Amino acid sequence: MAKYIFITGGVISSLGKGITSASIGKILESRALRVSLMKFDPYINVDPGTMNPYQHGEVYVTEDGAETDLDLGHYERFTHAQTTKFNNVTTGQIYNAVISKERRGDYLGKTIQVIPHITAEIKARIKKVAEVSRAQIVLAEIGGTVGDIESLPFLEAARQLGLELGKDNVLYVHVTLVPFIKCAEEIKTKPTQHSVGTLREIGIQPDVLICRTEKALSNEIKEKISLFCNVQKEAVIEARDVASIYQIPLVFKEQVLDEIILSHFKLISRSSQLKEWEKDVVTKALNPKYKVCIALVGKYTTLQDAYKSIYEALVHAGIANDARVEVKKIDSEDIEKQGAQKVLAGVGGVLVPGGFGYRGIEGKIKAIKYAREKKIPFLGLCLGMQCAAIEFARNVCALKEANSTEFKPQTKYPVISLLAEQKKIKNLGGTMRLGVYPCKIKKKTLAARIYSKALIHERHRHRYEFNNKYKKYFEKKGMIFSGIYPKRNLVEIIELKEHPYFIAVQFHPEFKSKPDLCHPLFREFIRAALQLCKQF
Repeated sequence: MAKYIFITGGVISSLGKGITSASIGKILESRALRVSLMKFDPYINVDPGTMNPYQHGEVYVTEDGAETDLDLGHYERFTHAQTTKFNNVTTGQIYNAVISKERRGDYLGKTIQVIPHITAEIKARIKKVAEVSRAQIVLAEIGGTVGDIESLPFLEAARQLGLELGKDNVLYVHVTLVPFIKCAEEIKTKPTQHSVGTLREIGIQPDVLICRTEKALSNEIKEKISLFCNVQKEAVIEARDVASIYQIPLVFKEQVLDEIILSHFKLISRSSQLKEWEKDVVTKALNPKYKVCIALVGKYTTLQDAYKSIYEALVHAGIANDARVEVKKIDSEDIEKQGAQKVLAGVGGVLVPGGFGYRGIEGKIKAIKYAREKKIPFLGLCLGMQCAAIEFARNVCALKEANSTEFKPQTKYPVISLLAEQKKIKNLGGTMRLGVYPCKIKKKTLAARIYSKALIHERHRHRYEFNNKYKKYFEKKGMIFSGIYPKRNLVEIIELKEHPYFIAVQFHPEFKSKPDLCHPLFREFIRAALQLCKQF
């Protein structure tokens, strides 16, 4: 039987439940246990696919094409678990499933209620993850904050599962805040007490407390939290801010959190194996030899979570190159106003990420032109590739009115356009080209050198494609099409030969990068940027 860990949060949002869940998964994996992780999101949207990045942050795409919460990215980066459409569940999905069953008559005319029907659907989703992943331990993160009305059905399902399976098979972890009041020079435990009290009113007694704090927790403070929250003192885990999120598994390991969990579940496993993680990831992240500045030219740069996987992939590339990557976040509209020369001066590389809509597109195109002409390493992702094609068409191929039909439907030169089947789609949710697709790499190209493979598989999330009508003309002008989706002859990778590093891809390589296994596109991008910096 699988064991289950539920991670909840209290006091305030953004305490780091996702990182906590991923880190617990990491330390359990280090004990040779198979884990899977899932996220419950309380919003009524069916998935985040149609949500504005400013509302939700990044949409993380799984191998099977599910549009999910960004926390699934943390799960995959920290562990070997591969998430699927089953690993992210929203309130919208639960109610949609229950209402569909009711309309079919599956409930035989019964009155449909939150308890037991909604909670039964939630429990079924949890057990489905255990079944599909064959994990020994399933970690389920419940979004929101204890006390929020939206999260109550998920918490109730977690309570019921604990009752059904018994305490040896279910463990509750509560992430809470222990604030330091500067003017009083005191650490306050009352917010944690109230948060745990609210959780206990729901019927859940936490077994472990993860205490986010600025200051070290003394024995006296831990004893107080233990007494008032009815949690063993050794299970009051201090979680101070660290320089790198990849230190957190080590912080939990130092406080024997893995032993606490294994003891609760009455499991025996090998000793922890985190030495390579500490040496190859944490030490390199904290003590790099080199430094490089990369410009990320996007539309949502004021929100850290909008490009979360890209930022992490750049960190991974820094680790792989023994460098600290400083990201200069540039709003593409600033380039439209001030010019690329002024805004991008001094950077070691330019990265243009994905996105939707026309706002800021001309700024991205100007940034790409600057990188191409100044021989600055460039990496384009998804929309970044499409912008690179538009820039090349306008400024190298002399197709001055070239554009994407997404931005200008009646453009004279539609170098980027919709596939025929996409034109018929009316519902926007879950209808893009999503998930993993194969890509055949052309020999003797930059892509071939980077990947060292003839066939790769990468994750996609887009609706528009390069228009093959312009392919031969682009090739005559020096564009190399180094990656193709063979089944549909769709362009996946473009590059320029007479450039130190100019490559753009239709897919999202950031979703497959890990701190101990950096994606090669990011690794070589930072390597090229470092080489440029060494020339000056």
